[in-house]
Parts: sequence; C-alpha cells; structure tokens
Amino acid sequence: MPSTPEIVAGTSSSILRLAAFVFLRWIPGWPWPPTVLTALAIYLTTVFGWLFPHPDEDENKQRDEKEAPTIHDHDEPVLYEDEKALFKTLVFGIPDWRHPAKSYLTIAANVLLALFTLDLVFRGPLLHAEKDLSFARVGYVDTTSAKVLIREPDPAQFPIYVYLSPADKTQWKTTDTIYWMGSDTDYTHALTFDGLQPARKYIYSLSNDKSGTFTTAPAPYSDAANSLTFLTSSCIKANFPYRANAHSLAIHGFGYLSRVVRSLPSPASFMLFLGDFIYVDVPIRLSYSLAHYRAEYRRVYASPSWSLPGLDALPWIHTLDDHEIANDWSAGNETDPFPAASDPFIHYHVSVNPPVPPGAPTGPESNTTYFQFSHGPASFFMLDTRRYRTDPEPESTSFSPSASPKTAIPGSSAESSNSNPHSMLGAQQLSSLLSYLSTPEPPHIHWKIIASSVPFTKNWRFGTSDTWGGFLGERARILQAMHDAERVLGIRVIILSGDRHEFAAIRYPPPVISLAPIATGPVPASLSSSLTSATEATDTDTPIQRDQTPAAGPHEFSCGPLSMFYLPFRTFRQIDDEDVPITYIPDGNSKVGVVEIRNLRRDAGPQQSLLKYSLYVDGRLTWEYALSSPGTTASASSRGVLGGDDNRRAQAWRGWFQGIGLPRGSGSSRSRSRSRSRSRSRSRSLWE
Repeated sequence: MPSTPEIVAGTSSSILRLAAFVFLRWIPGWPWPPTVLTALAIYLTTVFGWLFPHPDEDENKQRDEKEAPTIHDHDEPVLYEDEKALFKTLVFGIPDWRHPAKSYLTIAANVLLALFTLDLVFRGPLLHAEKDLSFARVGYVDTTSAKVLIREPDPAQFPIYVYLSPADKTQWKTTDTIYWMGSDTDYTHALTFDGLQPARKYIYSLSNDKSGTFTTAPAPYSDAANSLTFLTSSCIKANFPYRANAHSLAIHGFGYLSRVVRSLPSPASFMLFLGDFIYVDVPIRLSYSLAHYRAEYRRVYASPSWSLPGLDALPWIHTLDDHEIANDWSAGNETDPFPAASDPFIHYHVSVNPPVPPGAPTGPESNTTYFQFSHGPASFFMLDTRRYRTDPEPESTSFSPSASPKTAIPGSSAESSNSNPHSMLGAQQLSSLLSYLSTPEPPHIHWKIIASSVPFTKNWRFGTSDTWGGFLGERARILQAMHDAERVLGIRVIILSGDRHEFAAIRYPPPVISLAPIATGPVPASLSSSLTSATEATDTDTPIQRDQTPAAGPHEFSCGPLSMFYLPFRTFRQIDDEDVPITYIPDGNSKVGVVEIRNLRRDAGPQQSLLKYSLYVDGRLTWEYALSSPGTTASASSRGVLGGDDNRRAQAWRGWFQGIGLPRGSGSSRSRSRSRSRSRSRSRSLWE
C-alpha cells in the first residue's frame, strides 16, 4: 500500500504531465500553465520534503530489514517488486531512492515539462520585442494599383526612395519618397502604386534594401478576368504545436501553406485571411496596453516562416476577429481594450486592405473596417463581425432550434415591427451588405463572396452565441437577401468563414415559396404571385418547405486554423433543415482552402461559371467540392426566374457535369485520403 506522500507525489506528477501534454500539443489555453506550475510545486515539495531519504531513516530501515524474518514464497508475483517500483518511478513520477538515477530522471522530466510550458508562454514576448523590425509586404492589388505596407524604425534609413519597374523589362521609376515614419503608426507606412497596367507583374524596390513583387488583377471583360484562384484560412499561433528546438516565432502552418502555394496550377492572387492573426490572450494575456498589442503584430511579421518559398509575393487581405482583441469580444468599439487593439489592426492591415463599400464612412477618422471589391469573375464583401457587434441574443432564443425567428418580408410591416437590438454588424454595415447583395453585377461576375470571421451556420453547438447562431434575427434577414440574390440576380452566393479551428461545408436551401426580393424597384410580374404566397405563408405560420435539389442555395465553407490547435472533441451537428451539412472535417493543425473560379466560354447562350473549393489539411489535399453558377435567361428582367424549359436546361447541365466527372448536377464533392503521396495530392485544375 503506497504511503500518503507517495500518493501525493504520484497524483501531482500525473496532473503535471497530463496538463503539460494538453498545453503543448492540444490546446494552449490559460488554465494549463498555472496547473502545471502548481502541480510541480506540490510535487517537488513532496519529493524532497517527505520522500527524500535522510541518514537516520536509512540506518533504521537497514536494521529493520536485517531483523525481519525471511519468508519464502514459491508463487511468483505477476510483477516483481523491482518492476513495480520502476513502473511507479517512470510513469507516475514516484522516486525510488534505491535507484537514484531513475528517480532523478523522472524528477527532471517533470521539471523539463514545466520549463517547456514557460518557454511557450514567455520566450517570444521576452526575447522578441522586435522594436527594430523592418519589412515590406503586399496588401490589396487591383487592376491598376497596388498597396504595400512598409515598416522602418531606423532614422538613418530616411528618406526612403521607392522604385517600381515592370518585371518583364527593366524600367525603374521613382514613384515616392518617404521622409519619416513616426511612433503614432508604429513606424508603418502604406504605399500605393497607381497607374499600373492590368495583369502585369511588377517589382518594387526601396532604398532601405527591401523589395518584392506583385501582379495586378486582370481588366474586366478580358480573357484573364474569366478565372481566379485565391486562398482562405484563419487563426495562426507561433510555435504551436510546441517544438522545443523551433524558433519561438516560427509558424508551422506556413510550411504547409508554402507547399500548397507551390503546387497550384495557377498562381494564387491573394490570401483572404479571416481573423485571429494574433492571439493576444493565448495562452495568457500579459498586458492590455497599446504597446503590447503592437508588439504582437510585430512578432508575427518577424517570423522566419514568411521567407518560405511562394509566400513572399502572396498578397494578404484581412478581417478582424476576437483574439486580436479579447476572446469572444462583443463589448463594442469604445470599451477597453478595443481602442488599443484596433490601433495596430488599422495601421498594419486596414491601411492596405481593399476599399470600403460605396456610401460607407470614409476619411482618416472613420476607421471603417468592412470592405468591398471585385476581382475577375467574383465580387467580395469582407465583414467586420467584432467592431460593431452588440451582445448576442439570449440563449433561450439563440440556442433553441425552434426559436429561430421567422423570416420577415423586407419592407413589410412584419419587418418594421421586428426590430432587433442584437446586431453582429451594426446598422451601417448591415445596410451596406444588403445593398451589395441586391445590386446586380456585370455580366462577367457570377459569384458574390462574403467573408465572415465567424461561421454563418448555427450548427456549431459549442460557443454558438459567438457565431451567427447568436444573432438569428439579423442572420435571417441576411440569409433571405442571399436567397433573393441567387433567384432574382441569377448569381451564386458563397460565404467564407473561419474562427472554429475545424472545417465544415454547409448549404442553405432556399424556400420553395420565394420571398420578396430585397432589391429596390418594381417587383417583376413573374414574382408577384410567389410574393403573395410567401406573405400568406408567413402570416399563417405555414411551415417553410425548402428546395431539396443538391447544391441549391448559398454555400458556406468555414476553414481554420492555418496554424493552431484543433478541438479533440466534436461540436458540429445539424439541428434543422435550414443549415444542411455537406461535410465536417475537424482534425488537423493546419487547414487552408483553395478557391478556383473559371468562367466557361459559350458560343451561344448565357455564360456559365464553375467554382471549385479544395481543402488542404496539413499540406495534403483532403476534400474537393464543385459548384456551377445559376442558369440565366437572355432577358435581364427575368434573370434567375425559371422559365418553361427548366427541365431541358437541368438535363443539359447534368450531362455537362457528368462529362467532366461530376455526377451530381450543379454540385459535387470528393474526398481524398490523407495518406496519399504528395504527388497524388497536388491540386489539379478541374478544367483540365
């Protein structure tokens, strides 16, 4: 029977080892470092205070062993005493001073785990303030301009001369001269190159020995504008999972990202990063100060992982999420620590992000942090789901499937009387988003892509109130606008989200009874009967029947993390027929989505477009999904309204998809084993 000190030592050692393993390999959360250090203190006190042998005790023990009678037992035990002692020492950390080497080894193992824990928490902040960091990176690039962020704190480098040349021939031109960067922007400056030619590669060079390249977007209606490839993911934390021999600022997921970028058949135009660029409160918040928030951004940009092949010329554009502020932030934009958290996000990311939507507040003091742009066959709206949000709806409504609010007809009395004080976006941003969804796109754009830092689906049942599942009233209004855009404008709506450290693809089937379009202006006659039916159905609480056609409705692809932990337990499940899961892939410390869009040439009839989403988990192609844009009619007034030859068009599209290996019509998915070799997991163009 073990003694009380042995029980205390074994228990504290086991807790220490389990907590350290979880912290270093699974979840770097705040409870684990205090748990590890407390367990170590108890363990060392017990080992050296109670279990460590003293000379008097050794003499008494030896005398008792000599005087004790010898008992002969001819039955061999299952485990010999020495084996049991070795098991207790190495597994449970209970020292056996008859074997001092093994005892000190198990004590050293526990001390080493505690040191690893402290190393993950403190090595980066203590050794890498990076106040002297100097770098340049490419932000948003459109057809005739490009934005580049530079940081230079060294006064000896000023003035900085900026040069630009086409990559295909040397024609250096001085485009700017920077005389000073101050502490008010943390020594950053946003360069803008204007008057560029579409679809052309350029080289920029600075007199402080920084340089880089970028390629402008293709001109609308050009052949190059018929295709687009870009990346999307979220959430990065340096040196996690923990590696003792790694640089404390190394981002392990960037190694996988580099592999993916180099394997693409077409170069990626940009990385659409969906938040949690820093983890200011993970594993432990060290400060709420402005200086600390700025230092966190500098540490990420000081990572040696940015120098990996393929990453130096990849433009990044950003949304904001909670860990750039505080976990599950919903306290507005004036409450501390938001002002301190917003400052580096504005200087490092917003300054080189895409433009704000038409009609949104502009100017140096507006700090509008939602964006809208077009690139090739797609348009984009990047949401800010943190700056303007209120507290979520009460759990009694947010967490109950049956409590989902009824969809109000836009402009009806039901909508005006259904005012909701709980908002994810705020009034101005919501208005801009609804306007974006209701605005027709040019003929070559077939996709409206909405970037949200948190999942739009309510199927995640852990932390649901932090997602759009906590704002069901506002979500219902936006989802209705998405359905209207697909039906009335003849365009596809895609949602790209992050935050959850898991991957899921979700489909939002439209109601069979169409609701009123959000677009302003007269309602087409072909929709008047469905509008009347929808109003009657809403007023009489008739259950909404949803389109069961495969791939019908807006789609969401929620991807993360790029380099962080993943949850060891499952939190995703379907709760109704409004959010229909396509796939759920939770495992993997690094996930990145590759979106490829291709407009298909047609000699006659409306142009069609194809989108392929490819998921890479830890650098390997794991899952693919393909979608086509909705069919359109020749008449602009009836775009998206089904005509009399729908069956013939549907049969033609099914045959076309089967011809390229997609048997399910307008949408198809394909999974790939993660055990395949790298050569077989390289991305291949769906159109080859």
